[in-house]
Amino acid sequence: MGGDRGDGADPAGTPSRTPRTGRPRAASGARRGSTGSTREDILDAAAELFTTLGFTRTSTRALGEAAGVRQATLYYHFAGKDELLAELLDATVRPSLDLAERLVAAAEALASPAVRLHALARFDADLLGRSRWNVGALYLLPEARAEQHAGFWARRERLVSAYRTLARAAAPERAGAALDDPVAAAVPMAVVESVIQQRSLAGEGTPLALADACLRAVGVAPEDVAALEPASAAVLAALAPGR
Repeated sequence: MGGDRGDGADPAGTPSRTPRTGRPRAASGARRGSTGSTREDILDAAAELFTTLGFTRTSTRALGEAAGVRQATLYYHFAGKDELLAELLDATVRPSLDLAERLVAAAEALASPAVRLHALARFDADLLGRSRWNVGALYLLPEARAEQHAGFWARRERLVSAYRTLARAAAPERAGAALDDPVAAAVPMAVVESVIQQRSLAGEGTPLALADACLRAVGVAPEDVAALEPASAAVLAALAPGR
């Protein structure tokens, strides 16, 4: 799990920090399920504690203990809890936004709007559902509304816009007018994000099921949804081969 890709400043948010080699771990040893990366282990510990205890109740001491590092090591990699939250929030939206903007820009030669919407929904649901901790729920935290997280909200709004664009293009003519309503146009992304509340019920087939439901929500007939699933998989294989 991670945050910004590459180095330098994000146009919609705060500058990314260059990862550094960590100091020695605490004597308690590595985190259970360690990735071997001190930075990633700290992020994983933050994801666990923020989603189970809450942001306010999680201390940096508890984060260090959960990650198996000294507090000094934690501060060597991150300025504090706010930066950890920022990276975790970004990890829930940035990969899907990268794909979404490529899908919106793609021509019909790649795939129909319905196929592209299905591919986005499938990828996004998988991203939110497969993480070890339910990090998708972090945007509901009051602390996520703080000014330092404005970049996350700007990127999330761009993702919302991409969903709306593809949904309007994918909808049959009889349903397209209804999607001019902002609330109706937001339904496809809301369907996908329902995986956050359904984590205990989610399984391997959940991303596909939610992508299908996303298309049905914009008026695509069930038999047409089933027919385009292979094309959606092909688009993801081409644009997101490492997912």
